[in-house]
Amino acid sequence: MTSNIVIGIVAILVGAVFCLRGVVAMRIVITVWGAFVGFNLGAGLVSAIGDQGFLTSALGWVVGILLAVVFALLAYLYYAVAVLLAMASIGFALGTAVMAAVGVDWNWLVIVVSVVVGVLLAWAALAMNLPAILLVVLSALGGSTAIVGGLMLLSDTIRTSEFSDGDVTARVSHGWWWYLLYFVFVITGIIAQAKVIGRNSDLQQQW
Repeated sequence: MTSNIVIGIVAILVGAVFCLRGVVAMRIVITVWGAFVGFNLGAGLVSAIGDQGFLTSALGWVVGILLAVVFALLAYLYYAVAVLLAMASIGFALGTAVMAAVGVDWNWLVIVVSVVVGVLLAWAALAMNLPAILLVVLSALGGSTAIVGGLMLLSDTIRTSEFSDGDVTARVSHGWWWYLLYFVFVITGIIAQAKVIGRNSDLQQQW
């Protein structure tokens, strides 16, 4: 229960910043996002390797925090790493969300599709010198996914201990109101960032 509340609150806060201000203060925002991604990756690895629930052991918290610090530092110091982290994690989140939306149970197919989407998005971002307006859209999408996920954790719709359970995607696919809320956040994020984005659309120059 504690992990649900902690991860839920953090997901909402980080998601809101990324959704509403993802491109405005990229260096700081993606550093925070990188820490969030690193923490979940570390805790997820411990859960998968140890065949235990997500954040049910002290080791999961320790590894999660260590990777959070490492990812945050890398994202802050290096532009290419920041873009890769942001785009790969957004792609993974979007891939997972789409698979859940069409009712596919959480299994290897969801993971493979999400990883492929994440890799392609990261590659495209660096190859095309990602314009700021594209990051506005993608950060709004990724941030909204985190916000809705956090709200679902706080409302006990899903639990961190069930992240590898197929029932999670089944419950998500039946809750149409979550999708409505998601699109409201996406539109709000795009509008909020579009109002304050600078004339310079070259993201690397803004960095």
